[in-house]
Amino acid sequence: MTSASTFPSADGLWTGLRLAPGAAPGTTPDADTEAAIAVAEGTVRWVGARSALPAEFAGLPPHDGGGALVTPGLVDCHTHLVYGGQRANEFAMRLAGASYEEVAKAGGGIVSSVRATREADEDALFAQAAPRLEQLLADGVCAIEIKSGYGLALEHERKQLRVARRLGEAYGVTVRTTFLGAHALPPEYAGRSGDYIDLVCNEMLPALAAEGLVDAVDVFCERIAFTLAETEQVFQAAKALGLPVKLHAEQLSDMGGAALAARYGALSCDHIEHLSAQGIEAMRQSGTVAVLLPGAYYTLRDTHLPPIEALRAAGVPMAVSTDHNPGTSPALSLLLMMNMACTLFRLTVPEAVAGVTLHAARALGLQKTHGAIAEGMPANFVLWNVRDAAELAYWFGQRPVRTVVRQGRIAVGAAQ
Repeated sequence: MTSASTFPSADGLWTGLRLAPGAAPGTTPDADTEAAIAVAEGTVRWVGARSALPAEFAGLPPHDGGGALVTPGLVDCHTHLVYGGQRANEFAMRLAGASYEEVAKAGGGIVSSVRATREADEDALFAQAAPRLEQLLADGVCAIEIKSGYGLALEHERKQLRVARRLGEAYGVTVRTTFLGAHALPPEYAGRSGDYIDLVCNEMLPALAAEGLVDAVDVFCERIAFTLAETEQVFQAAKALGLPVKLHAEQLSDMGGAALAARYGALSCDHIEHLSAQGIEAMRQSGTVAVLLPGAYYTLRDTHLPPIEALRAAGVPMAVSTDHNPGTSPALSLLLMMNMACTLFRLTVPEAVAGVTLHAARALGLQKTHGAIAEGMPANFVLWNVRDAAELAYWFGQRPVRTVVRQGRIAVGAAQ
């Protein structure tokens, strides 16, 4: 692993670039016009057509983009990246005909991830998560959300969140941590969900927030998880601490979770395959982002499509993410998720690109620092060896990254 502090500075004048559509809001160059980006002290100072470059930036140290297409750094806005073990054996069991109940009886399911996470110390969790993060970063990811939710006890939730913070520091990537203590009912609280939610709200969340480990709060609101009332109890606790909320909403059924989340000004509602018209309208009014997770849809062999056309018609922003987790979406490529979002959900290419940049940043509350290439924003952008933005969603199994500028440093690709 290369330390983030050893990455060379990206300061200078980046030329020989072609701006992907929507990459730099407010600029006019298209992908056939040579563009330039001026970076100083890790911040974008100017972006636009090379021919319009202000004289004050002409003398900056040069970086030749070689005709590459440039987009904002990608944002993976929904992951469960830190956990112990893996569950490939369950995948094989299901393929052999085992039901979810049979898998659970064999010690599988989320309980197996909880057990493995609790058994691992912080260094072991870091060592397991680091290669997964490296795979995502190689796809051009410059910001990522990492949830807890496989500890389900204060010391183990803390452990997950501390590792998430360490990963951000070690790799020079923006990490937003989300407390997902209300992910599932731990075995020791079987039949006592009310008591567990009290623990989440009154002990776990306040302690972790006080330690600076929580950027947002999430809940799995579903028949197999937590009720609307329990979800609102967690949201109220988050609100009292000044923390934004998110929600695993309407994945398996319409629980009305999206409308509840919207009332609390949620950053995002994620999965949303069973989202209702009322939920869409509530999200439209609150500005809540719809996060699409095609990896889980694919892995679970789901057939109930999220209401893409209704979301599009309402103007609800749609993000796309890996939902990386050991049980239902062991995905390690955000580019592959773009392809799946287009092929399975029928997103257009511009929607998919915005879904992993602009809208994904908004889903994490990072729209002022990520998701666009704009004057005054930190330098987070990717140079791609492709002719057209459609190729980012078209290929799968290929990594066309030429250079990644992350947090003002050249994290991938040598300076030219």
